[in-house]
Amino acid sequence: MSNIVPLISSGTKGPLGVLHLPRLWQKVSLEAAGKIADGYPGIGAGYDSMVIDGLGLDKEAVKSYITNEKPTYTQFEAWISQQEGAKLDADSVNALNESIAGYNHDADTKAGILAATGLSEGPDDAINLNNLDDWQEFHAAEIAG
Repeated sequence: MSNIVPLISSGTKGPLGVLHLPRLWQKVSLEAAGKIADGYPGIGAGYDSMVIDGLGLDKEAVKSYITNEKPTYTQFEAWISQQEGAKLDADSVNALNESIAGYNHDADTKAGILAATGLSEGPDDAINLNNLDDWQEFHAAEIAG
């Protein structure tokens, strides 16, 4: 069995309304199961860290909970809700979501993703560029062979 390219978009929200949180859960879950595709960290320095920090969570606690308990997504959200100091109020979630939705990759990263997907022009925002990158990686790993 091949390793899995995470295909939940950073533009997806769960019931708590937090962008990227479902993708974070999927990536850490895949890493814990030894099934994440090469090049994908369970918790990376970009959106993953933005979400963990923005919600006032501890990175190691998040990783440990998902690795040891193997929660469903809704169980993960329930766990977050129980964490002391978790920032789940509307203002905190809105500010976090705005920072995620408003993030753009640098010109070189954008150019690299577009070139890999055969495009000369495309979106500026990181969410949609990352989607293109994921879809390209998925195609290469699972479809093209």
